[in-house]
Amino acid sequence: MSKADKDEMSLQNQPWQRERRAMALLSSLNYRTGELSSYLHNIACGVSELIEVDWSVVTLCQKGFETVLASSIDMGEGEHIYSLHGLLTGTVIQIGCSLAVEDAKENPEYGEPPEGYCSYLGIPLRTAQGEVIGTICSFHQQPRKFTPQEIQIVELFAERAATAIDHYHLYQQQCQFNHILEAEVEKRTAQLRAAQAKLVEQERLAAIGEFAAMIVHEIRNPLTTIMMGLKYFKKTILAEPAVERLSLALGEASRLERLLSEILLYAKPQVLQLCELDVNEFIRELLVPICEMPEAFSRQIKFLPAIPASPTIKILGDKDKLKQVFINIVRNACEAVSDGDVVTWEVDSSPTDKVCISVCNGGEPIPPEVLSKLTKPFFSTKPGGTGLGLAITKRIVNAHGGELSIQSDAATGTTVSVQLPVAALHSL
Repeated sequence: MSKADKDEMSLQNQPWQRERRAMALLSSLNYRTGELSSYLHNIACGVSELIEVDWSVVTLCQKGFETVLASSIDMGEGEHIYSLHGLLTGTVIQIGCSLAVEDAKENPEYGEPPEGYCSYLGIPLRTAQGEVIGTICSFHQQPRKFTPQEIQIVELFAERAATAIDHYHLYQQQCQFNHILEAEVEKRTAQLRAAQAKLVEQERLAAIGEFAAMIVHEIRNPLTTIMMGLKYFKKTILAEPAVERLSLALGEASRLERLLSEILLYAKPQVLQLCELDVNEFIRELLVPICEMPEAFSRQIKFLPAIPASPTIKILGDKDKLKQVFINIVRNACEAVSDGDVVTWEVDSSPTDKVCISVCNGGEPIPPEVLSKLTKPFFSTKPGGTGLGLAITKRIVNAHGGELSIQSDAATGTTVSVQLPVAALHSL
């Protein structure tokens, strides 16, 4: 066989060899969920190798821009995003089918190629639903024709690339959906646990309330008899040591009576008689009896209403129980400071759906280990205290759908804050 015959046979076999190489390369491609970048890079390099061009890219085209997802040559770091307007890629997206340009400089009507490149082959990436989402673009520095077989090979790679991108986006959407679903499940679970804990606490307190009511009733009857007897002896003439002992016994009996009353108050369910209250007006009204308390003598109580003062901030609350809350808080604040010191009572309405009422004193800071226990039942730092004042206060605030918090440090002193839901905000 002559050399000319061998060369002719080699040319005839070249398309088949290219096709076998394309099939081998396609079969070697292995896309795994989440590994899109390396998969598309192999496609871009495979296309450049099979059809023997200088450069190939896989692009995602959205909203008039193309983003290079993979390139057969190094394009440097960072995202590479270009406007489709006036580019060859823009023409492919517009017509939605393959475009082969032998010499883009001689045929400028198809669009502008990258600098230094002349011939162009653009294949649209079409999903199974028929949507064109990007392109495979091949560029060559010299003018050249693209055979039907070359176009068909790149179309096979484009089909694989489109499927991978589509699956990747579906995978990302699924991951996002799973993340939202997990967050929602966690949120609902937390709400369920909180509701369950609240129900258990209500049942526990109801049981304690019944037991406490029974115990208090059983103790109060003999205690009343004892106090009547002790008070009777006050009318008699006694020696000084006996008078001291009698006074001590009456004092302890009175303290026991107060403790029984507070236990009953803490244990029984908080039944609220709700009415609409103007916060600023409520506090101004409450300031009068508070300033007459013995604990408030020689102290200055400074009231700072909400700023601006023109809107009327209203809450739904039980007036008597909220009076009990703030009398207890302000009394504690006055007891923590010296004569002449200032206790600040402030209203903050900056959160639109809540109002924060704070009582601040500049007394000695409360140690962290004590601070965490202040609202626990029967914990007290006062001699003779029952340890139920703040516990009852917290229960009343929680019954109003609010929150009680206590902060203390050396710089600002101690601040007790009560956050309550706002019923309405009216302009005067």
